[in-house]
Amino acid sequence: MALIVMLWMALPARAFDLMRDAGIEHGLREIAAPVLNAAGLSPDRVKILVVDAGALNAFVVSNGAIFLHRGLIARATSAPMIQAVIAHEAAHIANGHIARRMTNMRSANTAAGFGLALATAAAASGAGQVAGGLAIGTQSAAERRFLSHTRAEESSADQSGIRYLRRAGVDPRGYLEVLRLFGGQDVLSEQRQDPYVRSHPLTRARIRAVEAYVAESPAPPPDAKAAYWFARVKGALTAKTRARKWTLGRVDEEEHADIHLMRSAIAHAKGANKATALRAIEAAIALRPKDAFYHALRGDILMQARQFGSATGAYTQAARYAPHDALIQAGLGRVLLADGQTNAALRKLELARSLDFRDGVMLRDLAVAYAKTDQTGMAALITAERYALSGRLEDAGIHATRAAALLDEGTGPWQRAQDVLNASERHAQSNRR
Repeated sequence: MALIVMLWMALPARAFDLMRDAGIEHGLREIAAPVLNAAGLSPDRVKILVVDAGALNAFVVSNGAIFLHRGLIARATSAPMIQAVIAHEAAHIANGHIARRMTNMRSANTAAGFGLALATAAAASGAGQVAGGLAIGTQSAAERRFLSHTRAEESSADQSGIRYLRRAGVDPRGYLEVLRLFGGQDVLSEQRQDPYVRSHPLTRARIRAVEAYVAESPAPPPDAKAAYWFARVKGALTAKTRARKWTLGRVDEEEHADIHLMRSAIAHAKGANKATALRAIEAAIALRPKDAFYHALRGDILMQARQFGSATGAYTQAARYAPHDALIQAGLGRVLLADGQTNAALRKLELARSLDFRDGVMLRDLAVAYAKTDQTGMAALITAERYALSGRLEDAGIHATRAAALLDEGTGPWQRAQDVLNASERHAQSNRR
């Protein structure tokens, strides 16, 4: 823990936001699993997380997570394209590129390098009790160096990535299709290039090498399961981020009946007629009655309609079918809190935090639950951690100071408050230099 205290030393003021959605993350896990297994990585230990940004980008910062920008998912046209990106980033993990970079950054002479290495490790792996690591931007030179791969690393990751796709039975042509998304960007100025091109050098020689690898790989039969989850992930993501009219104008293009209904439900939920949205998601549930994520979506729509009792029932069903999903448990806690069942909500929210601390909305709800049960020290601590998670170190320090004064000295929560407070102070000192 003493080392993790230093993780904020180099953090910029701006943090990137994650798009936390239980259904989307589950779908990406289904898509990624065969590729991660082929790379010798555990799908249970390597999360696929979505950065809420429209640019084309993907990256890894430690062995615990692969980050995909929503813009990349929205522009992809097939599951093999997403699997190719995951295979490439998994290769950076499996080939030791990230571990070697961590070692180099830890041994750097600057506090920025050392702090960034710790920050990225804590953020992506979920290790440690201090929730501050996601405050990683792409502004400083140290961060750009950390995220940028050499041409040798890219060539190695290409070879390994194609091998993983073959081993997983995934069409390697998706790899070329991804590279073609970025075609011609090497000739653009850096300011006009997508972030992926700046961190993953894209040369003509590299593309020719990938073309040769792909030519040696016979196309496997289509994977209906991967195609389904890709359609569902992309359908949910675009329905949540695009205008209601845009989604409804394209929903009839969807060949999967339940995804058609899910997209309609999300679009109609943005309007005033929640009844239409409920009818759509209930029809989807009739097709997939044990689908936890459709039950959760129904709970969200009911929450918007302020039908808290019914929303609790929907989320209870969701949690029954996905008891270990942190976002589902957090959603159940949220509706219980809205329904006035504060003690039950607190238990669910504490469980959600123990499974995954990265959800800022869950941390906000958890702080409210602690405050409503007169645990003001814990409420202040969770608020401090939530601000740290979003990179607001000054605000985090204010709440950590309050938490430390209210919590019993020497306890685990008190030590967590000290960690945030120390990190906030170090951050302030670095800004004064």
